[in-house]
Amino acid sequence: MPNKLEAYLEEISHFLSGRAEREEILSEIRSHILEKAAAEHGGTGDAAIDKAIVAYGAPRRVAERYAEDRPIIAPAYKRYLFRYTTFLFAIHAALTVLAVFLKKELVFFPLLYIPRVGVFDALMYLPAAFLADLGLVTLVLYFITQSGKDVRLPWPRFGVDIDEVKPPAKSFWASRVATAVGAVIMLAVTDFALYLFARHHTIFFVNLDWSDPRPLFTPGAGRRLSIIVIAMFAVSTMALLIKLFTRSRWADVASNAVSLGLLGFLMSTPFDGLFAVRIAEDVLPKIKYAAKFTLLFMALMTAIELVKSLVLIGRRRLAKT
Repeated sequence: MPNKLEAYLEEISHFLSGRAEREEILSEIRSHILEKAAAEHGGTGDAAIDKAIVAYGAPRRVAERYAEDRPIIAPAYKRYLFRYTTFLFAIHAALTVLAVFLKKELVFFPLLYIPRVGVFDALMYLPAAFLADLGLVTLVLYFITQSGKDVRLPWPRFGVDIDEVKPPAKSFWASRVATAVGAVIMLAVTDFALYLFARHHTIFFVNLDWSDPRPLFTPGAGRRLSIIVIAMFAVSTMALLIKLFTRSRWADVASNAVSLGLLGFLMSTPFDGLFAVRIAEDVLPKIKYAAKFTLLFMALMTAIELVKSLVLIGRRRLAKT
């Protein structure tokens, strides 16, 4: 057998999965090329086979033609992909929050391992956890598909399906007007915060006497926290301005991802020596836990919105294919 034909088949094999299935497809391609060379180019010599290979197509395109009827995940299971991933990630996220509060690692061998993490580390850990959950569900559905068996999977119903939720009908201009009003308000808030920061190097004050304002935080902490909060205002403003021109979910994904990172920076701020005013010793721990709880709740809501947008984008792409 000519070396070029074997090299061609080897390259095609890189794009095929399943050993038995791959050998079957390659044997079929080999036969077609030899028949094509003999029928159209007068033999099975090197020159004839070279012409038949060129006419047959690029290796990846050939593999795609044969793989069209052999999906990685059967169409019947595609809806389960995001349903199971969402369900698994909800459990993963809840246990991560528990690990943060308990300040210890959680091990459910061999199913789950959550390291001992702080609040900021947890925010960085959750996106990786989502990808791991997605990969695990994909792997399970892949093996079920490749088995060829009719497996009846349970359908966890913990609420209304995202794709079954029908938003209230709004006219084009009504939705744009509401977005524009929100953008104007956020733009005004951002501008005012920038004005305060440029004049006083902070946006957090104890009193409302602008002739003699008293900063709430120490100079270094006040500047750092002010910059982060102003950045969050700016991100929300940009997201609303973008939504005036497009309703793409990717705008929400970008906005939520950046906001999640900024919330992480807020939660990583040391609490000791934070305030520039005297606070009673018995009140300080209550303020600390209230602030952490509030920021953690905001982070969880933002993470949920981020995952929701990613799931909707994924389902729409699956529906198109």
